[in-house]
Amino acid sequence: MKIFCKKLVWFLLFVVVNNSVIAQDAIDYQMPPKEIADLLLAKPTPTVSIDSKGDWMLLCERSSYPSVEELGQPEIRVAGLRINPNNYSLSRQNYFNLLTLKNIKTKKEHRIVGLPINLQASNIQWSPNEKKIAFTNTTNNSVDVYVISLTTFTATKVNKQPLNIIIGGTYSWHGDDALMYKIAIAPASSKPKQPIKPKGPSIQENVGKTAPGRTYQDLIKTPYDEKLFEFMTKAQLVLNTNGIETPIGKPAIYKTFAASPNRAYILVETINKPFSYLVPANGFASTVSITDMKGNVVKLMAELPSAETRPTGRDNVQNIPRNFSWRDDEAADLTWCEPLDSGLIKNKVDYHDAVYALAAPFKGERRELFKTTMRYRYTIWGNNSFAWVVEGLSGKQITRVNQYSFPEKHLDKIFERNTTDAYNNPGNPVTTKNVYGKEVINIINNTFLLNNRTGSSPNGDLPFISLYDINAKKSNIIWRCQEGSFEYVVEVIDPNNFTVITRKETKKDVPNYFLKSIKGSGGNEALTSFTNPYPSLQGIKSEKIRYTRFDGIELTGNLYLPKGYTENTGELLPLLIWAYPREYNNASDAGQIRGSQNKFTTISWASPLYYVTQGFAVLDNAEMPIVSTDETKKPNDNFIEQLQMNAEAAIDYLVNAGIVDRNKVAIGGHSYGAFMTANLLAHTSLFKAGIARSGAYNRTLTPFGFQNEDRTYWQAPQLYYEMSPFSYANKIKTPLLLIHGEIDENPGTFPINSERLYNAIKGHGGTVRYVSLPYEGHSYRAKENLLHMLWEQNEWLKKFVKEAKE
Repeated sequence: MKIFCKKLVWFLLFVVVNNSVIAQDAIDYQMPPKEIADLLLAKPTPTVSIDSKGDWMLLCERSSYPSVEELGQPEIRVAGLRINPNNYSLSRQNYFNLLTLKNIKTKKEHRIVGLPINLQASNIQWSPNEKKIAFTNTTNNSVDVYVISLTTFTATKVNKQPLNIIIGGTYSWHGDDALMYKIAIAPASSKPKQPIKPKGPSIQENVGKTAPGRTYQDLIKTPYDEKLFEFMTKAQLVLNTNGIETPIGKPAIYKTFAASPNRAYILVETINKPFSYLVPANGFASTVSITDMKGNVVKLMAELPSAETRPTGRDNVQNIPRNFSWRDDEAADLTWCEPLDSGLIKNKVDYHDAVYALAAPFKGERRELFKTTMRYRYTIWGNNSFAWVVEGLSGKQITRVNQYSFPEKHLDKIFERNTTDAYNNPGNPVTTKNVYGKEVINIINNTFLLNNRTGSSPNGDLPFISLYDINAKKSNIIWRCQEGSFEYVVEVIDPNNFTVITRKETKKDVPNYFLKSIKGSGGNEALTSFTNPYPSLQGIKSEKIRYTRFDGIELTGNLYLPKGYTENTGELLPLLIWAYPREYNNASDAGQIRGSQNKFTTISWASPLYYVTQGFAVLDNAEMPIVSTDETKKPNDNFIEQLQMNAEAAIDYLVNAGIVDRNKVAIGGHSYGAFMTANLLAHTSLFKAGIARSGAYNRTLTPFGFQNEDRTYWQAPQLYYEMSPFSYANKIKTPLLLIHGEIDENPGTFPINSERLYNAIKGHGGTVRYVSLPYEGHSYRAKENLLHMLWEQNEWLKKFVKEAKE
């Protein structure tokens, strides 16, 4: 532990209090109050995986958080990847450490024999006939694949050689008795050694080629990085049948691999040299091919360049084929999409994309399936006469669902809405397995079910099931969650009799699973009996509040009040607002109600709810919409003004309700919420303190766009300057706690953002503290770091808000 405490010391840089600089030269990991620590370390409720027949349930349990020592193990950071150097897997993954089978009909739980000691399971997949379950188990030195038999309740390791799952997926079922996966081709210990003396400098050059790009972390920087990336990612594809591993083709760097539904061909995409120094591995040049089951190339589909030349703009794409995939409703029919506008959405054309297909044996000409007037997204295949086709425009926040009827080449529009219009989301088609074991739309008598697991409405989230009529092109809701609870359909067991498995919760009841009929008055049959992991939160009041900002846009937030607090007694509480701004192209969508006040209160490491145990009122998920005021403007054109209106509306509502002390309000957020926090402190005097975690504060460091902003710095330099709290660091006098993961991998939120903002505020006499958490990325994971983070936040709120002088 001492080594990590010392490391933390170096990253707790300085504190500025009362305009004096204090060096932090000796601090150990700190513990927050017991109520907070107990909430963080509470055992999580198991995750559940259910077969489509409703016969079996797999209960998956995980421990809370790894230690900082586990997080601090060596890793390779190259090509945008973070790799465990010892076992050919990505580092920083989450695992299950206990798996249990439960028979849904008998309610009997079965212990699985043969599970590895110190189980670290992930990548769970049911076999097509759902009589087996596969998973990977990760050890210090290897990744192995196990198969659980639902007949014998035993888990058996099936691979002979360790898997390589760094890139290109993990494994896939090949029928009910075989698995396809990639294996390592050399011991990890034989990876190339980094030379002390390089052959020369690393040089990048561009000669007249337009290559705008986002900011990425952990890119290839040297020839040694290239060798290391190739060594760690090159693998051999194999087919394991009854324990025998048969090689498929030669070793390669596989970006993807997928067998055709009839299991006669494989779609493979392999990465080619030279490797890019500007984009991560998923943007490297590649080759898309169809091979037979021995790895022989049957058809070369495309040679794709690197993503370096992808044009900026959210709906612009490279002028190359994309979205290669097999049709799930055919034996071996490959589909893909190509732009008809040279990849530039601004070009005036009737159709922007076309979708093509080529069937086995792949010797004929491609055939056009349909064209889209917007950008093609994806297709959910049904039967030989229907498919669900989705297109959209991110920049205009529009999505459209079409009906494709064979063999016609045109699409019939079913639904069109703004992506921010939650009320009119129809949901997703309910699927079933076809003769190939692939998920396709479950069409019965020209109708099928749509499942909306959110079900946003003016009364809050009320999930629903609707019945869509293909001929009438209409859907009718046949079941909806009752008000007073939050319940959604997990699995449709029998679409004819509307038998389903649901997950239901209320304010007081922990989420549990039920078997029921949603047709008629069928009762609930409880399948699980999970108990409250957070007993200390009992008695805390929660409510979804609604309030209106100055320009008339309605807002909502989730309000939590301390146990024992009684309103209208004259007692005023300190308030912590936690939020994340979102952009909208119209005011009506921004004002929609999101979330449910009938959910059971759960808590994650990132939650602000810990501080309701410390006497704070907490307004979580406070709506912070940034809305386009007219067609000539974009949402960010008055970003600061709208942030202030949102914050003022929340504070005014709670002050006028007699709940909150206006002089004891704090604001906080993570990532873009941290960006929001720093801006509010720079431009308003509404708050006593702020907490900003892992944010970006200087938008010139993301010059080719950020969030939903697609204008570049050179197109809108004033906007970038005005939206950057770094530009106004001299005005940030409200105490600000900056927290950042030491090795934040998220594009745009590199730790230099917090380092430079800290220095700028300090240089102008502000009150600021910067905490850099060892080994953490954009999302924090280590137990010691999380406990310390909660302590830092609690101390900050106590000192500058709760106990601050008026």
